Amino acid sequence: MNFVDLFAGAGGLSCGLEMSGFRPVLANEMVDVFAETYKLNHPGCNVITGDIRKIDETRINELVKAEGDVGLVAGGPPCQGFSINAPSRSMEDDRNHLFKEFLRIVSKVNPKAVLIENVPGIISMASGEIVSQIYAMLESMGYAVAHKILFAGHYGVPQMRFRTVFIGVKNRSGEIVFPEPEYNSSSCANFTGSRDLCLDIDNPDSLKKETNIWDAIGDLPPIVGGGGNGTFEYPACDMTEYRSYSRSGSDMITSHYCNRLSEINIKRLGHIPPGGSWRDIPFDLLPEGLKRARRSDHTRRYGRLHPDRLGTTIMTKCDPHWGTFFHPCQNRAISVREAARIQSFPDRYQFTGNKTQQYEQVGNAVPPLMAQAVGKSILEMLKDG
Repeated sequence: MNFVDLFAGAGGLSCGLEMSGFRPVLANEMVDVFAETYKLNHPGCNVITGDIRKIDETRINELVKAEGDVGLVAGGPPCQGFSINAPSRSMEDDRNHLFKEFLRIVSKVNPKAVLIENVPGIISMASGEIVSQIYAMLESMGYAVAHKILFAGHYGVPQMRFRTVFIGVKNRSGEIVFPEPEYNSSSCANFTGSRDLCLDIDNPDSLKKETNIWDAIGDLPPIVGGGGNGTFEYPACDMTEYRSYSRSGSDMITSHYCNRLSEINIKRLGHIPPGGSWRDIPFDLLPEGLKRARRSDHTRRYGRLHPDRLGTTIMTKCDPHWGTFFHPCQNRAISVREAARIQSFPDRYQFTGNKTQQYEQVGNAVPPLMAQAVGKSILEMLKDG
């Protein structure tokens, strides 16, 4: 079934939707290097690079219809303006209105289903006005709509990541169905007031074991920060289900490189055990800002991943100042490929641009395994009619 991906980024959402059974026929992305990564991994898809606000929806409709009927328009309008971590959250931020551009394209293409993903903070933005507008606009086009906050760990992603997902299905009389948790995984949400939208686990014994960090990256060879071209042959290892998934369709490891740490950060890292953080660093070695911090503050800064647990949310910079991005047993930051593994990108997915740009692409992406689960639910609803 054909689909369109708007605000496509490097293509994490498309990667997962493809694995569920959809076929991308058109994508739009504004950032050139992100669009190049998308093209590289989805060679049969027509990619329009540029600002969606300057793209004529009639042109998009003509390009799409040439491929046949469209089952789905999907996308994640930029989320930085909605995030609870944003420096300020204001409807004067132009990014907070881009969902209307997404819905403008939907109104012209008229797909059978619509998928919007974003951060949990979109729900509380403008006292719920954004959510109300999304519902009103989709319902006026004939879609039944619902939204939930999904947890990536429930779908085999080794990461504490929550995303708000809106699903709309044309002329549907039954309920909107979201993918049930498949893995016995849990996390403490960093948002309040919307936890009733999260899915609960009713029978944990019936679910698969949570995918942990070592399942995800333990088979990748040791590296030194700042060196090499990031390309390696696969070493022999014990194959977990996740490692088999990651290696499928790939004959080489790529983008397995990271930035060099400063001398002071290497000293700090020597004091941090797996699962530890800035609290384990001797006071005289702490950055000045953390010397003034309360022990309850900045809980994930200068964190070292624990091999037996989930990773924290992968961001656009795997920088120790931002969170838990130190390797569980090597004295370095995680590599681009390790970040991609924690996001659930298979190794066959290649990234263009320099290291900084690749980290940004990985951090901005929707975890493909989460997208796959949502895609399967949408396909089942469309088959039901």
